[in-house]
Amino acid sequence: MCSQHPSEELNKKRHSAAHLLAMAIKQIRPDALFGIGPVVDDGFYYDVETAEPLTESDLKQIEKRMKKLIGQKISFERSEMSISDAKEKFSALGQKYKVEIIDDLAQGGETIVSIYTSKDFADLCRGPHVENSGEIDASALKITRLAGAYWKSDEKREQLTRICGILFDTKEELDAHLTQIEEAKKRDHRKLGKELDLFTFSELVGGGLPLFTPKGTLLRDLIVEKIQTLQKKFGYQKVTIPHITKKDLYETSGHWAKFGDELFKVKGQSDQEFVMKPMNCPHHTQIYAARQRSYRDLPVRFMETTMVYRDEQAGELLGLSRVRSISQDDGHVFCTPQQIESEVGGIVSVIKDFYTSLNMFNDGDYWVSVSVRDPQTPEKYLGDPTKWDVAEKTLEEIAQKENLPYKRVEGEAAFYGPKLDFMFRDAIGREWQLATAQLDFVMPERFGLEYTDEANSKQTPVMIHRAIAGSLERFLSVIIEHFAGAFPLWLSPVQIAVIPVSEKFNDYGKSVCDALSEAEFRTELYDQSETLGKRIRLAEKEKMPYILVVGEKEVADKTVSVRSRDNGDEGVVALTSFISKLS
Repeated sequence: MCSQHPSEELNKKRHSAAHLLAMAIKQIRPDALFGIGPVVDDGFYYDVETAEPLTESDLKQIEKRMKKLIGQKISFERSEMSISDAKEKFSALGQKYKVEIIDDLAQGGETIVSIYTSKDFADLCRGPHVENSGEIDASALKITRLAGAYWKSDEKREQLTRICGILFDTKEELDAHLTQIEEAKKRDHRKLGKELDLFTFSELVGGGLPLFTPKGTLLRDLIVEKIQTLQKKFGYQKVTIPHITKKDLYETSGHWAKFGDELFKVKGQSDQEFVMKPMNCPHHTQIYAARQRSYRDLPVRFMETTMVYRDEQAGELLGLSRVRSISQDDGHVFCTPQQIESEVGGIVSVIKDFYTSLNMFNDGDYWVSVSVRDPQTPEKYLGDPTKWDVAEKTLEEIAQKENLPYKRVEGEAAFYGPKLDFMFRDAIGREWQLATAQLDFVMPERFGLEYTDEANSKQTPVMIHRAIAGSLERFLSVIIEHFAGAFPLWLSPVQIAVIPVSEKFNDYGKSVCDALSEAEFRTELYDQSETLGKRIRLAEKEKMPYILVVGEKEVADKTVSVRSRDNGDEGVVALTSFISKLS
């Protein structure tokens, strides 16, 4: 999730607020040892270790002290110090985590570090900060919560306490954000997933490994089926790959050097090392490479919805948002350079149709990041810089031709190529990156992929990576919260609840279910031995798009009494008319 991109000035205020947070903590816990205190999407945090643990009851006192410091208009004075002097200074202060950071900087080749001092408090920090704390609006600040955080995200290291705060430019913006947080709590996909019986987790299975119920599995299948139906007309073909591979595959692709620490290693009876696949694209290159290809065969389009595995830290796992088993809606196109525009155009068309069916592709509800290299860090990217130039220019031209509301964003490219990242705003204003189309000149070269052109010469194809929903788990977490569990009709696992007034009308209720099922609607008969009111409330709690109540009059007239989730009581209609309307 990300909020509106904060301005540079707001980030400076948030960075300065983190510094003030450390000062306030030091006042109530003089023994505090400080880890890191970065800016995040809506504010800042600081990781600390104290002899006596901080508790929720300390948060108000910390906030009060911070606001007092803001009122004192404390300056942030920058100075530089050699690595050795800085290590000596923070060692004398007993700040072992700062000393470790300094050692890491030294190993990375740094010789000078910057220190920011406010009154008698000094902190190792790159900055920048505001001139003085008076530039921060104290009424727009709130310390919100405590959390646990392993030092350097390493479960084998010390567990620190993370104190989180929110800061905006004005109190009005803070209040709006707090309202959004409260609404988000009501929509929390972990809570709704349990209430709607969509998925569960098991200690015996392990963290980050969700188990989907029949309703949750149907929800996943409906999403996959929708995407596959939309892209069928563009010539995509299903493929299937294994879940493990030799590490050689990822050494060739470049993923091993970048993400080797995040992979699950597997060993069989031999000494050969395998890994659980963390992505599918290298496997798909091998299906392409299995036979000779001519320019007449291109484009070759593969699609697959399959699971990949990443060894995420336990502290970073969060419901379906961050998991270790990831079901990817994946697709790869191998084409000539001349075919790039039409192929990416087809992907954009599928994205548009899919998100329109979710009512999320409206003006103002989405924008597109043309994600390109960071020119300051060329070492992060593989391949020929001139081909990167071509790829970035091509994607930006496609964004223009497709009339996409786009911005060019540096530093967000994949290590193998630039991307069109589709950013969607949900019902409560949060922003999520979901669909993507990525242009890759690198991997086909690394794998030696070829096709024969019109002149019978060997050429290297271009590879286009595409995802419409991306990770199904993360996508589900987003749309469960976006719809607050009240999915559109086509996506609801159960579309219609049929509720007989009493047991003697169960047979008619079942015949209504049968007629609806024959018309290909998903129905459920609520014939439990509960009161009518209780059964209606249960169906409403389960967010049914339609509830049909049947009693003596409905049996006699072959009608149903219709309650719509969106419109309430819609009156009594003939069953045939109701089916015709929905169809």
